[in-house]
Amino acid sequence: MSLRQDAETIIRESIAAVMPDEAVRNALKDFKCTEGKVILVSVGKAAWQMARTASDYLGDRIVNGIVISKYGHVHGTIQNIQCFEAGHPIPDENAVKATIQVEDMVNGLETNDTVLFLISGGGSALFTDPLIPLCEVQAITDALLKSGAGIQEMNTVRKHLDKVKGGRFAKMCEPASVFSIVLSDIIGDPLDMIASGPAYPDSTASEEAMEILRKYNIEVSENAERAIAEETPTVIRNVETHVSGSVKQLCLAASDSCRRLGYEPIIISTAMTGFAIDAGRNLAIIAEEASRSQKNMAYISGGETVVCVTGSGLGGRNQEIALSAALGIAGLKDTAIFSFGSDGTDGPTDAAGGYADGNTEAVLKEQGILIAETLRNNDSYHALEKCGGLIMTGPTGTNVNDVSVVLIRKSEV
Repeated sequence: MSLRQDAETIIRESIAAVMPDEAVRNALKDFKCTEGKVILVSVGKAAWQMARTASDYLGDRIVNGIVISKYGHVHGTIQNIQCFEAGHPIPDENAVKATIQVEDMVNGLETNDTVLFLISGGGSALFTDPLIPLCEVQAITDALLKSGAGIQEMNTVRKHLDKVKGGRFAKMCEPASVFSIVLSDIIGDPLDMIASGPAYPDSTASEEAMEILRKYNIEVSENAERAIAEETPTVIRNVETHVSGSVKQLCLAASDSCRRLGYEPIIISTAMTGFAIDAGRNLAIIAEEASRSQKNMAYISGGETVVCVTGSGLGGRNQEIALSAALGIAGLKDTAIFSFGSDGTDGPTDAAGGYADGNTEAVLKEQGILIAETLRNNDSYHALEKCGGLIMTGPTGTNVNDVSVVLIRKSEV
């Protein structure tokens, strides 16, 4: 098998190991059915998969439900549950319409009723009912994405501009109880940040949101400032929360796959952050040093980086990691670096991530493509497309951050 084939195997086996099915079933073992109604709400990129598992487990106990997921992420009907698709990472009108239907569904619930709330990454865009015009929320979200703001910074702002974020959805469900199962896509599993914490007490204050906007020179309207000034709930008493997956599990799954393929795996970090272009350069340094080894090695790093968008190209953080790394490993034999998002979509593209090896830089140069220029234009997608470096998985049904892997293959396995 080639390095690329090994990479594809590692990607496939890692994603399979963190599918939410078993995690949701395990969490539901603690779910106590009451005499009242059970209502299901599932939001995020893994919403359909999580809802289907819950429906299979609970059957007719779920009397009604709504799924809100990204376009292309709903794969069929589910008993008693309506499924909607909407925009991500920029929220759109379909997200708002679906969220309002959720609000109507939980309105008037009684003490004995329960909301089974399934949350996965992407919920910040998909589960939204803005306090200000949607067009302004879209502009603010776009500006934050392009600025290089971290996910926690983004969600701090978004929580203070929405009717369902920052614990407000849990308040809507009162006096009913909420049983929440969370598939974590943020390092450290901060429950008030995942999907912007619709059912968890908010740890952030209004002034923090304004400071982030000032930090990135993002101007907002007076209406937005007034909305942000309304503090989010800091105490919530009707929610029981279970975290069912994280990037640590993804890294361990990648490690197991590497070991099975004959590599000696080393997990460098499960908290990789910062700019994608820097992460790629750092992985290339590790690869260059490890290339002197006579053993088959795999260095694994999980987390979520950001891209500071200064150009007009197309790409995502994982593709930028791979293309940035390609410069540092140019000419190295038996060496590859790949990076992918577990949800199967990297940024605003149909790719899950990118792959580069010691030949990538030369192959692109032959076509007149210079990596440094491409990175300045944030056009990693089209460059990797030209050299066969795109990783394509399609929507996976899970979402637990990203993984980057350095492969050094020195002998047959």
